[in-house]
Amino acid sequence: MCFGFNGSAALKRSLEQKEVGRRGFLAGAAALGATMGLAGMGMAPATASPVGRRPVPPGQISIQLYTLRSIMNGAGVDRTFKALADYGYTKVELAGFYGRSAKELRATLDSLGITPSSSHTGITDSAAALDAKLSDALTLGQKYINVPYLVSSNGDDWRRWADQMNVEAAAAKSAGLKYGYHNHAHEFTTDLGNGETPWDIFTSRLDPNLVHLEVDLYWAVTAGVGVGATDPIQFAIDTIAQAPQQTLQYHVKDRDLAGGFADLGTGAIDFSRIFAAHRPKEFIVENDQPDVTPLQTAEVGYNFLRKARF
Repeated sequence: MCFGFNGSAALKRSLEQKEVGRRGFLAGAAALGATMGLAGMGMAPATASPVGRRPVPPGQISIQLYTLRSIMNGAGVDRTFKALADYGYTKVELAGFYGRSAKELRATLDSLGITPSSSHTGITDSAAALDAKLSDALTLGQKYINVPYLVSSNGDDWRRWADQMNVEAAAAKSAGLKYGYHNHAHEFTTDLGNGETPWDIFTSRLDPNLVHLEVDLYWAVTAGVGVGATDPIQFAIDTIAQAPQQTLQYHVKDRDLAGGFADLGTGAIDFSRIFAAHRPKEFIVENDQPDVTPLQTAEVGYNFLRKARF
């Protein structure tokens, strides 16, 4: 098993750049969206009204705890988990352990009937770190483990990351875990030379028998806007359909008319159209910047998905 670079340090640098890059990309995408108009973007105001007969099963609804990061500290951790259980959540996607060991966190969630089915965890820089990551996931009872964010303008970085993810995914599979990658928009919009993008490298190099996709619908649609797609919703649908890797999870995150984040059902993404085209195994509520409070975002998101039909 070869770890030829410091993955943890690379992830840290990526996250430090994330907010600056996100703001710049959103500003450009918002300007493009404003000139195109809503109809030209292939988007319409989101609705939770029934449009079909198939509901989202409650057992397939989760929430990315990054959404709740501002209140996930001290006594707020237990209060937040209790509120999520009261809203109906039986699954969460972890973004850290909140000062607890994996065993302690598992005990807290077990007491509330919540399973941490998934997590966002960076690629590792040693075999020992990988073993620890997988051990924690098994202790927590996870099914999925996902790499949340990588960024570089160097194609060799993406090829090296893909190769290491294949190694980690093979180890995860042996442990009974599914290993995935979570996209943003820059994977589609970064030109690495000769028109090649990070998404081209990942979808051609990641082993589809080992690595799945956790498609963030907000970022997939925003990428469609960024590349000038006439129908950004269809761009997201085509992204899912054309990838050799299976899309097993969605981040269900809404987009307002200005290109910013929005609570589910208050933005412009036609989720029913995407859901009808491809149905994943898990629907994960997220809003990077909750509209009012994180808990309201959580409640609104759960209710939106429970009412959705496709």
